[in-house]
Amino acid sequence: MRTRSVHGGRHELGQNFLIHQPTIDRIVALVAATDGAILEIGAGGGALTTGLAGLGRDLTAIDIDERRITALRRAHPAVHVEHADALRHPLDAPVIAGNIPFHLTTPILRRLLQRPGWRDAVLLTQWEVARKRAGVGGGTLLTAQAAPWFEFTLHGRVPSHAFRPAPSVDGGILSISRRGSPLVPLAHRRAYERFVGDVFTAKGRGMASILTTVRRCSRPTARRHLAHADIGTDALPRDLGPRQWAHLWKRLTGGQE
Repeated sequence: MRTRSVHGGRHELGQNFLIHQPTIDRIVALVAATDGAILEIGAGGGALTTGLAGLGRDLTAIDIDERRITALRRAHPAVHVEHADALRHPLDAPVIAGNIPFHLTTPILRRLLQRPGWRDAVLLTQWEVARKRAGVGGGTLLTAQAAPWFEFTLHGRVPSHAFRPAPSVDGGILSISRRGSPLVPLAHRRAYERFVGDVFTAKGRGMASILTTVRRCSRPTARRHLAHADIGTDALPRDLGPRQWAHLWKRLTGGQE
C-alpha cells in the first residue's frame, strides 16, 4: 500500500492543514459575501471544504495529493472533487478559495492574476505575501502592476498554531476582487506593467528624479506630470496608490504604449 504521494510527502507538498475553526469560519463568511460557483484549491483534509459546502453553492475542490481524493469524495458527496494541480488547473470558477501551500503562494498568485473568468478570491497565504499584496507598509512592484484590474484586502493574521503541522511563519487571509471598471484598459496591461517595472527599478531619489531617468524628461516636466497625478516629487514608488499609478501612466504615455 502506498503511503506517500507520487508528488512527495507532506513536506514536499507544503501541506499545513488548517485546524482553527474561527479562521475557517472567517474565510467561509468572506466567500459567502460573493456570488457564483466556488473552486477550492488545496482542499487537503477537507476542513475548509466542509464550511464551503455548507453555503449550498456549486463547489469544486481540487488537491494535488491523490491519496486524499477518495476520502474527500466520501466525506463530501455533493462536492465535485478533482485530482488536480493549481498551477495547471484553469482556475475558471467565479470564486476561488483555499488554503494555499505557503511555498507555492507566489507562483499560484501570479498565475491566478493572469487567468480570466474569476471575479473574487479568498485565500489563506503566507503572512508576508498577504501583507505586501494588500499594500500594508507600502506598495510593491507586483501589487502595483496588478492594481488597475484587482483590489487586494487583508483580513487578518493567522498564527502558525492554527495549522497542523505548524509552519515556521504565520498566515494571512487575503481577498482579491476583480475591478468592475479597470483603471487601465486590459489591452494595455503589458505596457503598463513594463512602465511600473521601469519606475520601481530605476535609480533616483524621489519620483521626480526617477521620471527623468525612465522617461528622459526634464525635472520641471517630471514635476508637472507628478502634480497632475497628485504625486509628491519626493514620493517613492511604494507610496503611490493604484489611481495615482494609472493617472501617471496615462499622463506620460497617453495610455497607448
